[in-house]
Amino acid sequence: MFHGVSAVAYKNVDINEWYFKGHFPGNPIMPGVLITESLAQTGAVAILSVEENKGKNALFGGIDKMKFKKMVVPGDRLKLEVKIIKQKGPIGIGEAIATVNDKVVARGELTFAVV
Repeated sequence: MFHGVSAVAYKNVDINEWYFKGHFPGNPIMPGVLITESLAQTGAVAILSVEENKGKNALFGGIDKMKFKKMVVPGDRLKLEVKIIKQKGPIGIGEAIATVNDKVVARGELTFAVV
């Protein structure tokens, strides 16, 4: 069982990131899809840290209730937190929260399947 498992990761957002060239010229903003992907990878670490899941893969199964509250810009330190809040068999749902300086920039629920 991986209910209650959590993980925290950090991303230092650098102006040299490839995506800032086009998102947006003169006004660099980290794309929401990449914030979501960062949270999904953090959730995968949480699920795969359970002994019974060693050597398995965590597949990204869905996004629900994802809201973006603030922009993430170069120089920000993005804190990524995912806690598994529900599970049924190999399927888990994680509460995902991204913050910068303790202010929520994105939050939602992510679904994972362990295979």
